[in-house]
Amino acid sequence: MGCKSCSTGTGEKVAGCRSNGGCQTGGCNKMNVFDWLSNMDMPAIDKFDVAEVRFKGGRKEFFRNTHQIDLTTGDAVVVDVPNGHHIGHISLQGELVRLQMQKRKIRNDDNVRSIYRIATAKDLEKYEELQSKEMAVLYRTREIIRDLRLEMKLSEVEYQADGTKATFFYSADDRVDFRQLIKLLAGEFKLRVEMRQISLRQEAGRLGGIGSCGRELCCATWLTDFKSVSTTAARYQNLSLNPSKLSGQCGRLKCCLNYELETYMDALEDIPSVNQPLRTARGAAVLQKTDIFRKTMWFGFAGDDQWHPVPASRVQEILEMNSRDLVPATLLENELPDPEQQFKSLNHDLETLDKRFEKKSKSTKRKKKRKSKGPRKDQANQKNEKKR
Repeated sequence: MGCKSCSTGTGEKVAGCRSNGGCQTGGCNKMNVFDWLSNMDMPAIDKFDVAEVRFKGGRKEFFRNTHQIDLTTGDAVVVDVPNGHHIGHISLQGELVRLQMQKRKIRNDDNVRSIYRIATAKDLEKYEELQSKEMAVLYRTREIIRDLRLEMKLSEVEYQADGTKATFFYSADDRVDFRQLIKLLAGEFKLRVEMRQISLRQEAGRLGGIGSCGRELCCATWLTDFKSVSTTAARYQNLSLNPSKLSGQCGRLKCCLNYELETYMDALEDIPSVNQPLRTARGAAVLQKTDIFRKTMWFGFAGDDQWHPVPASRVQEILEMNSRDLVPATLLENELPDPEQQFKSLNHDLETLDKRFEKKSKSTKRKKKRKSKGPRKDQANQKNEKKR
């Protein structure tokens, strides 16, 4: 908001997106928040005096407006930080800030630092000069890490607005002893160095990218709280346990596996757990797959390639029958047909077959008789002709 490449700025003056909607360039919308109370008239006396300020990489902190400055969402402000000052942008203010502080369990006490003033053009120019040095410092620091053979990955460098401190964000699998690294960096760049370790998910959020869904990464646009994701979430959703498909760009399991997990858990309450094959008169039926939302379970018999769909309620009924040592006729029928009726039907079929064969034999005999009478008539006619 208000950078040189932003179309909301006019010349050297920084306009900021304010409350007019999203930024046209798209670069300022990272971790953006919609203030749905902005058009409502709130009481001016009891207005919450703490504002949410966004910094580089989507990091957000809370600061108190002690000087009662007239702030607008998107304004660049100078805030109080330990051993100096820094520049950020107002991302949220009003009663929603109170809710965000309660959500993140931050107390509204004297530990909340204050906002000094709205940043001037000179402050922003100095801050942009410092930001232009960050990439060079990043490359040089990576060379030093490579020379020291430290098992760590440096992802980003953030300069403080007053130029007295720089924060180095890195990720590592194990604990890293970077005391020698801090000495070298402080001596070469002439500033205070802070090393901050971040997780692989936070690193992916800072770098950004496009996910397999075709959209921007959730961790880079709106996701702030990273919950643990396990393979059980994929099992509940009947997903194949393929690491290449379940892993995101960070190398960990995708955060979106947790989005629909509660819906699947609610749907699975009506589906029985089948730990062994179902016993039927035809044989043992083995569970092949489950359609969770349609409440249908597919079973297959040994030596049969066809799968049979069975409702979940029917599966529960068969399980109860098997627990009482009862065996249904099929997966969909309980009682076997009467054996006497089976014999009657069998005899009836045999009788019909006998009648058909009798009819065929009679017809063949008649045809044979007709054929035998035919040549005798011809011989008698020939004898009559000779007499004449």
